[in-house]
Amino acid sequence: MSRKPYLTPQQVAELLMVSPVTVRQWAQRGEIDALTTPGGHRRFTLEAVKAFARKRGMRLNPERSDDVMRILVVDDDVELNAWLSEMLSAHDVATEIASAHNGFDAGVKLVSFKPHLILLDLMMPGLDGFDVCSSVREDPTKESTRVIAMTGYPSDENVQRILEAGAETCLAKPLDFDRLQEVVFSRAQRPVI
Repeated sequence: MSRKPYLTPQQVAELLMVSPVTVRQWAQRGEIDALTTPGGHRRFTLEAVKAFARKRGMRLNPERSDDVMRILVVDDDVELNAWLSEMLSAHDVATEIASAHNGFDAGVKLVSFKPHLILLDLMMPGLDGFDVCSSVREDPTKESTRVIAMTGYPSDENVQRILEAGAETCLAKPLDFDRLQEVVFSRAQRPVI
């Protein structure tokens, strides 16, 4: 989709999963910032819509917005996987999180979920993180998918091997969550509608 600097009431309604009339009423009451064109039409910036949604505890509709960052967490440690999913979904950037607990499940979710970013454990039974990363990089339809590796075994050999497989970085476990957020959300600006 091409980038448009302003959204119409219809586009905002689709993002917030409400009717356009509701959006117009919120704008008329000053609850959501809007600009008025010389022709009298209301237009909204994505930043204003996101601020309004955060203030109201609303999530943007992931089917209507490329602005929602899809993250696939792949780790066979079920508790760590759940914790990472919970912590990443609490970030200011609108996210949709999916989990996989092995390399085979990750392969299935790569097709159905189409993540923007994969947070990938290296050491898993069966298909490990090295194989998953290599298969992502060999698929031309996933060339823009970011891969961030993580491992409890951050040897020079493992780090070099995963970087050569196509990961952008490799983080050591136990994870420094501030560093993880910095790496994950540093390029989180997705194209907008």
